[in-house]
Amino acid sequence: MRLKKVLIVVKDIEKSRKFYHDLFGIELVLDNDGNMILTEGLVLQDEKIWKRFLGRDIVPKNNSCELYFEEQDIDSFVRKLERLYPNTEYVNHLMTHSWGQRVIRFYDPDGNLIEVGTPI
Repeated sequence: MRLKKVLIVVKDIEKSRKFYHDLFGIELVLDNDGNMILTEGLVLQDEKIWKRFLGRDIVPKNNSCELYFEEQDIDSFVRKLERLYPNTEYVNHLMTHSWGQRVIRFYDPDGNLIEVGTPI
C-alpha cells in the first residue's frame, strides 16, 4: 500500500491554487469542480463539499498536521513569501534548529500549517 495524495480543505479553491503555485511551483493536474488535484500529491477540496461530506465543522489553524517542504535556498524563498504574501501569519520566522536545519512555519490562507526547511 502507498500513500497517494494529501487533501487539504480550503475556502477559496482558486486563491489556494494560486498560493501553492506562486510559492511552490505546484501545478494543476485536474479540476473536478471543487476538488483540485495538483502536482506533488496535493489535493485542494472546497470547504463546502468537505463539510457536507463530513457533517462536521472545519477547524482552521488546528495545528494537528503540517505540509512540509524542503528548499535549498531558503533565504530566497523567505523573500518571495514576504514579497508575494506580506500578510502571512507566521508560527515562527526563519530559525535554525540545534541540528543546523533552518526552518520557517506559517499558515496558508485557510489556516493549514506549512513548514519549509533546508534539506536534512
